[in-house]
Amino acid sequence: MNALETLPVVPREPDRLDLGDAGSCASGDTLRDAAVKAGKSGVLDRYAADYPKGPHDQPQSMCPAFGSLRVGLRMRRTATILSGSACCVYGLTFTSHFYGARRTVGYVPFNSESLVTGKLFEDIRDAVHEMADPALYDTIVVTNLCVPTASGVPLQLLPDAINGVRVIGIDVPGFGVPTHAEAKDVLAGAMLAYARKEAELGPVAAPKERSDRPTITLLGEMFPADPPGIGLLLEPLGLAAGPVVPTREWRELYAALDCAAVAAIHPFYTASVREFEAAGRKVIGSAPVGHDGTAAWLDAIGEACGIAKDKVDASKNRFLPAIAGALAAKPVKGRITVSGYEGSELLVARLLVESGADVRYVGTACPKTRWSDADREWLEAKGVQVQYRASLEQDIAAVNEYRPDLAIGTTPVVQHAKQKSIPALYFTNLISARPLMGPAGAGSLAMVVNAALANQHRFDRMTAFFEGVGAGATAGIWENTPVDRPEYKAKFAAKRLAMAKAEEAIGA
Repeated sequence: MNALETLPVVPREPDRLDLGDAGSCASGDTLRDAAVKAGKSGVLDRYAADYPKGPHDQPQSMCPAFGSLRVGLRMRRTATILSGSACCVYGLTFTSHFYGARRTVGYVPFNSESLVTGKLFEDIRDAVHEMADPALYDTIVVTNLCVPTASGVPLQLLPDAINGVRVIGIDVPGFGVPTHAEAKDVLAGAMLAYARKEAELGPVAAPKERSDRPTITLLGEMFPADPPGIGLLLEPLGLAAGPVVPTREWRELYAALDCAAVAAIHPFYTASVREFEAAGRKVIGSAPVGHDGTAAWLDAIGEACGIAKDKVDASKNRFLPAIAGALAAKPVKGRITVSGYEGSELLVARLLVESGADVRYVGTACPKTRWSDADREWLEAKGVQVQYRASLEQDIAAVNEYRPDLAIGTTPVVQHAKQKSIPALYFTNLISARPLMGPAGAGSLAMVVNAALANQHRFDRMTAFFEGVGAGATAGIWENTPVDRPEYKAKFAAKRLAMAKAEEAIGA
């Protein structure tokens, strides 16, 4: 076993702003136990099976509910109501508007009395009835955050529809859903389940645009240019690219279910896959990324849809040379580590390897599923260490161990790398925001990656300039440089630990 896989996870600092840290209000175990006693064991058991956590409790990530909130806010004619502590709701709405939501977020406030007496549920029900205007909305999504979930607020008792407006209630507690990426699946899966039942009962609204060819539904958020690119790959097979799930409006869910097969571009949408399989649809893993990935993906699509081999070969002959040419035209030279929490980390690593990069490590906060097996096996065959449910400590340890020429990762990984004079790129904003599929994706990363690799001299100059000015408590120019006193830190740490144990004993 690699040393990075056994690296212990250091507890998060208490003053770190992390909306997903249930410990800011109470321990995760305390909230989980309360939720079980309040009747939420079924929900938590399902989440534990769908989103297994892995050697440590869960990855360090933003509040999971941001994922489901984002899905709802990006859908047309969809209203969103949050039920949770005011501080959590503030943080979530701030983050959602920071990412350009430009949509009102509903909030049902509560206090201790309304929470324990059941009045909160009545307030939520009243708010839903008040908002259920079919002229404005197709759907209302109500989300329980940590405290209402732990208190057992029964959103499943809300009516399925009011005045023709669908009502969907979900629990997205930080102690039950590991990452915000998987929370997207919580809401997408709930919507697919609702839409599938509607379709089983009778005719449903047709999508605005519908292909005259069988479609492949694309599972997982991706760069807007990727679905059309996938459509071009599918055209010689007599297929078309279908809707992307999570969808942008409700009627697209029906079209997503009415497909020839599903491409799990992001492999962690477990609840959504369950709904597609219940509808009798086959699900294909990996994605058309790079030369090898595109070839294998087209073979898998052809097999799943019963497409003649000559048609599959026609698509390969048309696109694979172009992909190989694009990769060769924009090579990437350098050692790179990759980490993130979006779910596409393995795909990015594959593309970098085919571009010529020496990728040593890829860490993802998402879990291992069978839908990413092909990517993992391909990467491991190339000597890349793949770490699912990667912690921040493991990602940083990879940077320290492999000393890459470029680190791609989350904000703290980027910060750590730059402090060590290593060029770094933030995965979410600089890597995810580019096409990855087919010929268009083949050379898309090279420009930003090569530009970052070329910045090493700037880091060397800054390091040389600031050499000798100290770090941490000794940063700056001093007449008398502060002296670190680790014995004081140990003494006060012991006092804090003793006080915490005393308070715990009193509470018990």
